[in-house]
Amino acid sequence: MDDGTIRTSRGDFGCDAESLLRILRILRAPGGCPWDRAQTRRTLTRSLAGECAEVIDAIDADTPEEICEELGDLLMNALFQVVIAEEKHEFTMTDVWRSINEKMVRRHAHIFGDANADTPEEVAALWAKIKEREHAGAAKPESRLDKVPRSLSALTRSAELQKQAAKVGFDWPDASGAAAKVREEVRELEDALASGDEEHIDEELGDLIFAAVNLARLRRRATAEELTRAAARKFEMRFREVEKQVAASGRPWEDFSLAELDGFWNAAKRKRISDPPEK
Repeated sequence: MDDGTIRTSRGDFGCDAESLLRILRILRAPGGCPWDRAQTRRTLTRSLAGECAEVIDAIDADTPEEICEELGDLLMNALFQVVIAEEKHEFTMTDVWRSINEKMVRRHAHIFGDANADTPEEVAALWAKIKEREHAGAAKPESRLDKVPRSLSALTRSAELQKQAAKVGFDWPDASGAAAKVREEVRELEDALASGDEEHIDEELGDLIFAAVNLARLRRRATAEELTRAAARKFEMRFREVEKQVAASGRPWEDFSLAELDGFWNAAKRKRISDPPEK
């Protein structure tokens, strides 16, 4: 159209990344959606963390339909950033594909090259060496900890800071050392609680959480984020059972003593309410 406005019908779109890019371009064009046209790189980051969290929730719930939907929402947010970059003449989707494809091939030299790596640990070590070579010409940060994004969640950022320190040998040799540190932090927290110094209590509680993250990292199983999510799900499912018991009684919450509510909680534990439903 002469005014640059783009119009189309609902049936004009396919089922691939280019189709979604086309939709987003239409929404951003003159005459498009006012909300979409008002978005910037920075405003889109407000929903990015939420979209990632919803993908993780769907994966934790093991519901393929929701995983599919939430991945779509996450991809939409990522491709929206590409469309904004196109408008600024910075890069295109082709540039994004080229960059990630080249990186995947380059960093999997044990598959696409002549390097050797037979275990996940060897692959991780190879990956780190390749990344180091890639960044060899870049200006060195003041600290290796500068590599860790501040926008990560507190638990994930704690683990990443610990990993960076571990690369130069500042680490426990195994999980037993980290477990001993957790016990030490518990004792220090108990001393702080006895003192009544609220700021000191806050500090020691934070140290305990950080030490627990370190223990999770050194066990090399679930991350602190994953373990905390699992604990939160367990609490949620058991508390929902307590709610059911209170509702079934016909009595208001305030009529129950803590001991009675704890009885409902223990009954939920015995029923293994924390277990996910079988598929």
